Amino acid sequence: MNTSTLTSGQGSGVEGIRRLPITIALVIGAFVSILNETLLNVAYTDLMQELKVGASTIQWLSTSYMLVIGILVPITALLIQWFTTRQMFLSAMILFLIGTVVCGIAPSFAVLLLGRIIQAIGTGLLLPVMMNTILTIYPPEKRGAAMGTIGLVIMFGPAIGPTLSGLILDALDWRWLFYLVIPLAVLSIVYGALYLRNVSELTKPRVDLLSILLSTVGFGGIVYGFSHAGEGEGWSSPVVYACLIVGFIALVLFVWRQLKVSEPTLDVRVFKYPMFALSAVLLMVMMMTLFSTLIILPMYLQGALLLAPFAAGLVLLPGGVINGLMSPVAGRLFDKFGPRALIAPGLIIVIATLWFMRGLTTGSSTGEVITLHITLLIGISLVMMPGQTTGLNQLPRSLYPHGTAIMNTLQQVSGAIGTALFISIFSHGQERYLKAAANPQDPAELGNALVSGMQNAFTISMYVGVVALLIGLFLRRTYAPDEAQEAAAGHPEFKPEVQPEVR
Repeated sequence: MNTSTLTSGQGSGVEGIRRLPITIALVIGAFVSILNETLLNVAYTDLMQELKVGASTIQWLSTSYMLVIGILVPITALLIQWFTTRQMFLSAMILFLIGTVVCGIAPSFAVLLLGRIIQAIGTGLLLPVMMNTILTIYPPEKRGAAMGTIGLVIMFGPAIGPTLSGLILDALDWRWLFYLVIPLAVLSIVYGALYLRNVSELTKPRVDLLSILLSTVGFGGIVYGFSHAGEGEGWSSPVVYACLIVGFIALVLFVWRQLKVSEPTLDVRVFKYPMFALSAVLLMVMMMTLFSTLIILPMYLQGALLLAPFAAGLVLLPGGVINGLMSPVAGRLFDKFGPRALIAPGLIIVIATLWFMRGLTTGSSTGEVITLHITLLIGISLVMMPGQTTGLNQLPRSLYPHGTAIMNTLQQVSGAIGTALFISIFSHGQERYLKAAANPQDPAELGNALVSGMQNAFTISMYVGVVALLIGLFLRRTYAPDEAQEAAAGHPEFKPEVQPEVR
């Protein structure tokens, strides 16, 4: 492979490309887009009143965001090989900007949901570009620190969202949650246009429309089924089972087709690498825990502890800040000590914290919530980026686009499933408590019902954490296989290549 044409397929080489401007461009765009996954969480109470919708409906503002990303990201493995890094990044951020404007001027819930979907399309295009670029421009021995910086964005954005939301809502209308994002999105577009360079290889594989259809139906059906379980008839609804069954069948057919076609849309053969497979499952479990917690805690702070949105945001601020700072630290520790020294202790911290969170009541102090929130996010930061880096490090360069697409898809879909699943557990716990209450309209009983639902959700989340710990015990440090050996072993898609020198 000629490295002088590696990046764009049009003769623009990668020799002399500087990593820092490229990384900054990606980080700015990722922060702005990922921040919006949880920016509305503290605003849900106000939005339900103003838009006249219930909790099971309002959660679609988060679920749809992750659902669209989960549907779109698998296709990006194909798009990355058709369009340059600059084209993908700028298109993603322009779509995100359009969606933000639509949300800001939305006159109804339907229009607001449409804007969120357009935002999510931009985010879904951006995430795999960011991960694939980092894997391309950084050597394996420096990826821990680089992925830690990306982790600061991926983890810090959702964690800080409720705090910023509370601060804005305390002084301004909810529409300002979007108005204030617009200049940041514009800044990202301008900076990316000036400094982002192409680092991807354009191979332009065949577009398989059937694979795209099966992927969309599969991931969409599963997430919609879980989400619908939180509404109306709940898990007894035939729609839930129909969507889950259809989604599962479509995914099975999608995987089967990827194994049969010569140019798969999403090469599922990445799962033959054991550390990648284990880390993918581990991160799915952790994303379920993270996103469910980030939605339930603001509801508890406002509904049970009766805090204003701004006060609720302040309670969640320390955890968000420390979590962001921990990601680069965890990345550097990963480079030095490997995954086992971080992941198992991190998971133990998560499980222990969830056990204590089960004991929160209407009489708990904000100091207790702050401490538990900080501890939980420290544990998660020790797991997320080290786990993801471990899995991706085992892949040869030719599978980077597919590995990053699969990893991001599974995380976003599991986040959507986790949100819907735990909101369902949360809502049903509330309903059971109120049915047994002497006076269901008593404000004190309403607060107790909320706490009962929250405790049920955190109990299940703790059990999920135990499953994650069992998986994490098998992770070990990985290195990419020698591509020449892979080719000799009968895998012609792995072609030896000279790694470009990037400063």
